[in-house]
This record gives sequence, C-alpha cells and structure tokens, in this order.
Amino acid sequence: MKIVLIGAGQRGRVYADYMMEKGCAQIVAIVEPNDVRRKEAAAQLGVAADWCFTAAEELWAQGKIADAAIVASMDRDHYTQVMKALELGYHVLLEKPISPNPAECMDILHRAEEKKLHVVVCHVLRYTPFFSRIKEIIDSGRIGRLVSIRLDENIGNFHFAHSFVRGNWRRADIASPSIMQKSCHDMDLLNWLMGAQAKRISSCGSLHYFKESNAPAGSTARCADCPVEGRCRFSAYKSYLPAAGDWPAAVITSSSDPNVLRKELDHSPYGRCVYRCDNDVCDQQVVAVEYEGGQTASFNMSAFTNRMTRTIHVMCEDGEIFGDDGLHEIEVLSFSSNQVEGYQSEMIHVSEPRSGHGGGDSGIVDDFISLLQNGGRPARSEIGMSVDSHVMAGAAEMSRLTGQTIDLDSYRRQLGKEK
Repeated sequence: MKIVLIGAGQRGRVYADYMMEKGCAQIVAIVEPNDVRRKEAAAQLGVAADWCFTAAEELWAQGKIADAAIVASMDRDHYTQVMKALELGYHVLLEKPISPNPAECMDILHRAEEKKLHVVVCHVLRYTPFFSRIKEIIDSGRIGRLVSIRLDENIGNFHFAHSFVRGNWRRADIASPSIMQKSCHDMDLLNWLMGAQAKRISSCGSLHYFKESNAPAGSTARCADCPVEGRCRFSAYKSYLPAAGDWPAAVITSSSDPNVLRKELDHSPYGRCVYRCDNDVCDQQVVAVEYEGGQTASFNMSAFTNRMTRTIHVMCEDGEIFGDDGLHEIEVLSFSSNQVEGYQSEMIHVSEPRSGHGGGDSGIVDDFISLLQNGGRPARSEIGMSVDSHVMAGAAEMSRLTGQTIDLDSYRRQLGKEK
C-alpha cells in the first residue's frame, strides 16, 4: 500500500508513523512547507528528497503515484487538496475539520460519491474503547431508549493557550472557529451515539479570558522581556520547558534540550503573551441540540479546566451512564422504584489506550488500511457519516453570532444552494 503525506505536522506524522511501524503502508511522497519538518519526516519515513515537496501542486504534477493520501494540512487548505486528490483517484484519510466551510464539506462528500472513492474523516473518538463501549451499552437497550446526552469537552487551560491562543488555530479567518476546529469531534460523537439526525440547534459563547483587558499590570508582548513572567501561570517557559521533547514543546522544536527550546521560545510565536496575541476564537461555548426523535443534547466546550478530558452523562428511559475518558471509567446505573431501595450499578474500567486520543489514532488507521485492502463495508467515520457534525458546528457558530435558533433542515438546504 503506497501513501502520500500532505502535512507533516503532529497529526500527519501520527498517522504516517503508525502505518510505517505496523508495516502496512509505505510513505512515498511528502508535502510540507516547513523545511525542518519536511526534512525530519523524510529522514524518519524513508522518503527520497526528490519526492519531498513544499506545495501540493508539485505533488499533483506527478500524477497518481499512490493508493491514498493522508491530508493533515491546515484547515483552509483541505478543500482544494482533497478535491484534487479525488480528481486524481486517491482515497483520502482526512484530518478534521473536513473544511471550515460546511458547504465545501458537502461538496467533498458529493465528489467522493461521484468518484466512488473513500474519504475517511479523522473523527478518531469513534474508535476509542471508551466511547465504543458507551455506544454498545446504548445500542443494547439494556437501560431503555436514549433520551438525552450531556457532553463536556474540558480542553485544559494550557492546551487552549498553546493551540488556540498562541498556535495555528487561534483565528477563525486563518483556521476555523473553535466549535468547528476542536468540537466537530463532539458534534460527531453526539450524532453517532444518538443514531439520529439533529433538527434544531442553538449556541452561545465568547472569547472570555485570553485578551488584553485581562493582561497583568506591567506585562509585555513577549515572555522573554516581561517583568511579571515569573509569577504568570502562562509563562512560555513554565508551559514548555518541563515538556522539552514531548507535546506541546515538540511543536516548537523536536530537540529535547531545554536550552535549545528556550532559545526558540525567545522569538517563537509560542513565546508571546497569551493576553496580547491576535487570537479571536471562543474559549468557552455552549450548544443545545434537538434531534428528530425528540431527544436532546447539550454540549459545553471550556478552556477553563486543568485536565484535558471529556466527561459524559447519558440519560435513558430506564437508566443512565456516567463516563470520564481521562479516567477510562464508565458507570452504568439502572433506575430503582424509590430512594429507599438500592439501585443496580456497574462500574466498567475500559482498557488503557494503545495510542493517542484514547486509542482512536491507531483505530482509525487500522480501519482505513483494512478498508483499502479488503473493501466491503464503509469505515466507521466515512465522510457520509461524519459530514453532518460540520453542518452542526457551522450552524452552532451562526447561532452564536446571530442569537437565533437554527433550523437545521433549512440550513442544510441553504448549503446545497451555496455549492
């Protein structure tokens, strides 16, 4: 199996490295505009310099040279790159979001269907043992029909500062709104667990904290020369030096030498004051959804947590489920007739993940490779199953900006007209 890699950043390398380690595919070409990342990826993946490119157009000029493409570039590059890949006959493993523009997402879906090619969206949480077990419990009917879900995405304050304040996804105009970029995962989880299509959606939220009005008195634009850096929780040196060689410091430099990392931080975008960046995406947002069968869901995305985890409460007619994917624990309760009698409770400890995203990273790669080798059934996160999460995220952002509840059938029809 031959694969081309478009985007050799963290996510692209996760998928490509796993394929190489497992021996199920050969990476034959790399597209990566960053010189350091491109050369490191080529050396570690065994790709000749002649097959390393700075832009996707250079790769497309070679014609179809592989079976499939991993597209893990920046959000706003996905549409043109995937459409060209499909035109050339590539199957695609596509990092989320499909596109920041829901109409473009639908366009990719239709092109993939026309070409009879697979586009598998990296909604990796569908593949985790944790959420797979919750899906099994719901579908079994053992605690009755599903009524409502409450899902919380606890991003972690330092994670948000890294990715959505200092990092590549800090602005909606160069990447995506955070509800699309980060939480299309969660919209997808809600749809998958519900097994139904969303009917109406409303949302509110804002950039509450990471802005100049909250900057400490006397602070400056960069941590390197800031007189209050030593007592600031978001000091770049406090955030990254203890993690040298690992995420998130590895995004800045692959070196595990703290001295090298410190020098990089002195001039890197990641050395900027989190209160004085050019970020504009929400650091907290709430979404309410009504489904076609009358079921409901609520979702809360927040940067104001210490742990990076998702917590979930599933409410069914005859019982409920509580889960924390960070603890790998699921509790299933069956309702009792009153408060006096005991109720039935089962505590499930899900197996520890064998890869990132709770085991989802390896799970989706295995599914993608199996799909290409054996054909047959669609992947668990085939674009036709995943695209509506992006429709919901786009509608949620519209609701946030307009203050209106969005009728999703009307919104979908409008997207069809925008193609």
